[in-house]
Amino acid sequence: ARDLCNKRFNVKLIEQNKEKAFDLAEDLPNALVINGDGRNVELLEEESLESMDAFIAVTGNSETNIMSCLVARSKHIKKTIALVENMDYFQLSQSIGIDTLINKKLLAANNIFRYVRRGEVVALTRLNNLNAEILEFEVKPTSKVNGKMIKQLNFPGTATIGGVIRDGKGLIALGDFKIMEGDRVVVCCLPKAIHKIEKLFF
Repeated sequence: ARDLCNKRFNVKLIEQNKEKAFDLAEDLPNALVINGDGRNVELLEEESLESMDAFIAVTGNSETNIMSCLVARSKHIKKTIALVENMDYFQLSQSIGIDTLINKKLLAANNIFRYVRRGEVVALTRLNNLNAEILEFEVKPTSKVNGKMIKQLNFPGTATIGGVIRDGKGLIALGDFKIMEGDRVVVCCLPKAIHKIEKLFF
């Protein structure tokens, strides 16, 4: 919330605990802190919920977060984000229209995976319901892919390059595309191909 306020976003916080709401109001002078229940439709309507660009529910209760996002969704909020700790709710939450789910265990696991991976992995995401991963590699001067066209790479059949980010711009990378130092290469692959791909960027 503090980062959003610093970027001059209009932030409204709804906190059910009265004491915590007062503490938040003191700590975040540029945000409007409301003491209330985020599932209360009348409260959300009073605060002009329909004019908001995004609704984020991050209470300690997964059910509350899901219900709050559903209420926001019914008011045509463009983006809904929910903290869901119960993994059983993950598929359900996405199927009923919640845009983005946050899970602390998955975030921690992804950070651990990135740490133990070899090569220059700068980002890692697991595709929900699929046994696949999306990895983002930064090309170093010593990378085997540096200066080579994609068609020259001995790329595993269970992996594909989804695109390349160069100088902040996303590019479609086909066979004749030459990978250069500093490029960030996005790869979608099955777990069994990760080791071979890492060697290309190491």
